[in-house]
Amino acid sequence: MPPRIPQSVLTRPSLTASSWRSDQHTETTLAHVEQVLLDQVMYTDYGQLDITWGEDGYFDGDFDRSYQGQVNGLVGAANPQGMHINLARRSGGSPVRMVLCGSQPALDAAQWEDIVEVSIEVPEGHQATWSTWAGMDTGPLSIPPGAYYRVRVCARGRDEGQAGELEEGTVDDYLVQLWPAPWQPDAILQVRSHDANYWHQEVGSRR
Repeated sequence: MPPRIPQSVLTRPSLTASSWRSDQHTETTLAHVEQVLLDQVMYTDYGQLDITWGEDGYFDGDFDRSYQGQVNGLVGAANPQGMHINLARRSGGSPVRMVLCGSQPALDAAQWEDIVEVSIEVPEGHQATWSTWAGMDTGPLSIPPGAYYRVRVCARGRDEGQAGELEEGTVDDYLVQLWPAPWQPDAILQVRSHDANYWHQEVGSRR
């Protein structure tokens, strides 16, 4: 089911040629605007970061529940009430930036090592939140409900994160991009780290 289109867009009045060009420019600009939903270092345990919109959306250690039918083992979106992001560093702190885009953003494969995509639906009337392991830390996310979203998760430094639990500072970081889009099966777009390859083989490959 595609994202809903506001009635104001469906009933837009006729435009002159000049105003049409201005309106098209505005729409193109808005389509590429990014709203920052989250931008902070995540301190968790077991590398667990959950994005939930239902009471039973948290990852409980059951990989089948979150990764059933998927090929990737880094982001589990099989649970209809939430999404699990598997960070490489167990608890030492990993920077995570999450942005909501108006349309599909360009793929910057050169800047990231591991990239996967999944699809989620945030139902009407549900509030999305993020949380770390066991709900140690949590907060709201301004994801408009009543729509399907494509989610792209890009990672850099997974091998360093997996091996550098006791390192000072941060060693792995993540970019999460969401945009309205019809549901599609999950996909692995790029694999460059040994850590990502391990999780794809051990947890993914369930389709």
